[in-house]
Amino acid sequence: MPNRLADATSPYLLQHAENPVDWWPWGPEAFEEARRRGVPVLLSVGYAACHWCHVMAHESFEDEAVAAYANEHYVAVKVDREERPDVDAVYMEAVQAATGQGGWPMTVFLTPDKEPFYFGTYFPPQPRHGMPGFRQVLEGVTAAWRDRRDEVGEVAARIRAELAERASVYGAGAHHPPAEADLHQALLGLGRSFDDKRGGFGGAPKFPPAMVVEFLLRHHARTGSEAALEMAERTCGAMARGGINDQLGGGFARYSVDADWVVPHFEKMLYDNALLLRAYLHLWRTTGGEQARRTALATADFLLRELRTPEGAFASALDADSLDEATGKSAEGAYYAWTPEQLTAVLGAEDGALAVELFEVTGTFEHGSSVLQLPRDPADPEAFERIRTRLLAARAERPAPARDDKVVAAWNGLAIAALAETGALLGRPDLVEAAERAADLLLAVHLTPEGRLLRTSRDGRPGANAGVLEDYADTAEGFLALYAVTGESSWLDLAGGLLDTVLAHFLDPDSGALYDTADDAEQLIRRPQDPTDNATPSGWTAAAGALLGYAAYTGSERHRTAAERALGIVGALASKAPRFIGWGLAVAEALLDGPREIAVVGPADDPATAALHRTALLATAPGAVVALGAPGPSEIPLLADRPLLGGRPAAYVCRHFSCDAPTAEPADLAARVGARAEG
Repeated sequence: MPNRLADATSPYLLQHAENPVDWWPWGPEAFEEARRRGVPVLLSVGYAACHWCHVMAHESFEDEAVAAYANEHYVAVKVDREERPDVDAVYMEAVQAATGQGGWPMTVFLTPDKEPFYFGTYFPPQPRHGMPGFRQVLEGVTAAWRDRRDEVGEVAARIRAELAERASVYGAGAHHPPAEADLHQALLGLGRSFDDKRGGFGGAPKFPPAMVVEFLLRHHARTGSEAALEMAERTCGAMARGGINDQLGGGFARYSVDADWVVPHFEKMLYDNALLLRAYLHLWRTTGGEQARRTALATADFLLRELRTPEGAFASALDADSLDEATGKSAEGAYYAWTPEQLTAVLGAEDGALAVELFEVTGTFEHGSSVLQLPRDPADPEAFERIRTRLLAARAERPAPARDDKVVAAWNGLAIAALAETGALLGRPDLVEAAERAADLLLAVHLTPEGRLLRTSRDGRPGANAGVLEDYADTAEGFLALYAVTGESSWLDLAGGLLDTVLAHFLDPDSGALYDTADDAEQLIRRPQDPTDNATPSGWTAAAGALLGYAAYTGSERHRTAAERALGIVGALASKAPRFIGWGLAVAEALLDGPREIAVVGPADDPATAALHRTALLATAPGAVVALGAPGPSEIPLLADRPLLGGRPAAYVCRHFSCDAPTAEPADLAARVGARAEG
């Protein structure tokens, strides 16, 4: 019999709709029920592509005896962290404060007043490896709730006080805006943790550092630092050749479990691939490297082929697990791994042997299969492409990983920006069209008549959850990228509307800090707020970047001042935690550079206009904005009063609307904005 999750839009919640656990969705009704019954709340938070979430579900939540005990002694609440990042953030911070670590599934026990008092992540069904069994945990918490309620209250009060104390450090007003010295210290800090043998930062597990790469590329562009460029190139090169990158179908896995980028945790997330697509494109824009171009296009093709929904937006993720036909059981990575025998069966003896060598299939896993790598460029590109195409077709016949087809506004905003820029710079108008279609879906389904964003949708049906700061910031970033590429002013106007909502509902006017939730959102035990990057840019610094870009187009001091104040926290964290403030550092580079404002005016059908526009988009100047329009009156301040140059299309390069003399020559424009010469 389905439980209360049966009507959810979240694929993750629907995965638990048939559990014997009597799950409730997050909402006031669940806590009212806990208060009525006098029992605590069992909060379980996860997401659809989470491997250990599936494991705990199979081991414990599908167990009739465990479910019966949980139903008797608790009100059980299931949350999709991707739908409710605010709930996830607040309680994950509590878990980390109490235990020193975190992860998913997250398991937290709450009072009916939403206060946490016992914490954990994955619990096995029976005690092992020093971890208590889940039934044991349930019984222990029940006993504490029944017999030691005063201790429970003391723990809850202590955690709440600690969370409030942590929040107090984020008052941005006490910090100076980031300066040259701050960014230099960040570079030195990154250098100390850089793995000069394998690329990336730190040891295993290794996550793809897309936001840090963006900072390094911008820092190189502004200062000429070869150390910054080398770290970016070596990291991107190692990831592109490793098993974390799908060598057949494109797209990156969530992270590498080892330090060499060989063995991935196989889930594929939209946000990772959108961020990495843009990072590889910008690396190509800087160096012209073929590997960067090839990787960018493969990642873009993966997004269109495997994550695009029928409505034209992009699904959240592909699962790590799929059915292993050899064992008849679900296994992580079964879709992607190959044995030499499987390669030979598809390709024949000669090409099979070549594939074993090319992809270094040496038995990564216990059963003799390997994830495919590409440690060196193939000597025969045509043979490689023939092998890749045949293997990709054969793999498509395998049972595919499940897809979480929920559409998240923020992550679609990231994809829109990456696809629009990639399509424009790499000659793929289909990618620009895909970006526009995804943006249209956000407008039609996620944007309310009041101008507020909803975080999720599924099958073209809007979810009920309000957008958080990253939804507004990343969607605005996507719209700004579409404006730069297409010159259609409606995208700039729409970005401005979203950013006005940020200033009205997410900003602390006293400190300049930004909150993750709006001032009229559901009140949790504290209002979530975090300037540091996680798997995606923090909403705080993403908003700062979009505000800065919008101000560069419009001359709005209100938006620029808000960006500068928000970036104050970057100055405080640059030397302390550069790996975790990468996007903030990238935006700070734009602030120090201006950012440069490039206005291109000319008839839309004139090839000379197109040449100047392309050169402007190739600019490596950090955070440069590009406006395109016909000569004559314009509602876009950056384009206003920009005449042709001797009857020819012209480009104006400005900072704070103070402009150099216009130019009609792409080569001259390229020199002014750091664009690499082509051809």
